[in-house]
Amino acid sequence: MRTALVVLALALGAVVVRFASTSRARPEGGAGEPVGNPGLGTRPGNVGHGTPLTAPAGHELAAFAQGCFWGVEERFRRVPGVVATAVGYTGGSEENPTYELVSAHRTGHAESVLVEFDPAKVAYAQLLKVFWETHDPTTADRQGPDRGHQYRSAIFTFGPEQHAAALAARDAEQARLRDRITTEIAPVGRFWIAEDYHQQWDEKHGYRSCPAPHRPRERS
Repeated sequence: MRTALVVLALALGAVVVRFASTSRARPEGGAGEPVGNPGLGTRPGNVGHGTPLTAPAGHELAAFAQGCFWGVEERFRRVPGVVATAVGYTGGSEENPTYELVSAHRTGHAESVLVEFDPAKVAYAQLLKVFWETHDPTTADRQGPDRGHQYRSAIFTFGPEQHAAALAARDAEQARLRDRITTEIAPVGRFWIAEDYHQQWDEKHGYRSCPAPHRPRERS
C-alpha cells in the first residue's frame, strides 16, 4: 500500500509540502546503499538565475525532467561520469520563477535537473538510458503521487546532436511500450537554479524522498 509522506521544509518563509511514496525504493538501489554522491559538484555549467550555461573544457551539459526533482537529482548524482548536478526550473515563459510560482502553474516551467558530465566516462546515450529506465514517460503531467505540469517528463537538449539522440531514443523506447510516450523534447531555454533548500535534498537529509515511480506498461 502506498503511503503519503509529507515533508515540511521551511526556507525563506515558505513552507514546502512534498508527497512521496514510501512503499518502494529506487529499483537499482539496495539496503545500506549511499544516498546520492556528496563528493560531486553542485554548480553544473556555472548555473545561475537564467544566466548563460557554460560547461568546462572536456565536459558537456544535459537537462532532464521526470517528476519530483529531489529524487531525479539523487539518481543522476549516482551515475559514474556525472561530475555535477543542480535542480532548477526550465521550459517555461516567465522570468525569475520561484518554487511557489511554478507549483501554482503560473510559469510553465518543469522541475528539472541540470547535469554536467564527462563524455569520456559516460555517453549522452547512457544518460538517456537512465532517464527512460527511472520514470514513466507515458503519464502526462504526473509521476507517482506528484501531479501537475511542473512534473512532466521532458528532455531539454543542448545542440542538434543531443536533440537527434533524444528523438531516436524516444522512438526506440516507444517501440517497447504499450502506451504513448508524452515526453517533451525541446532545446533547453534559460535555466533558473532552484532555491538552496532544494539542492541535493536527499543527500542533506539522508534518505530518498522521491523513489522512482512505477514503470510503464510494456508490449506483450
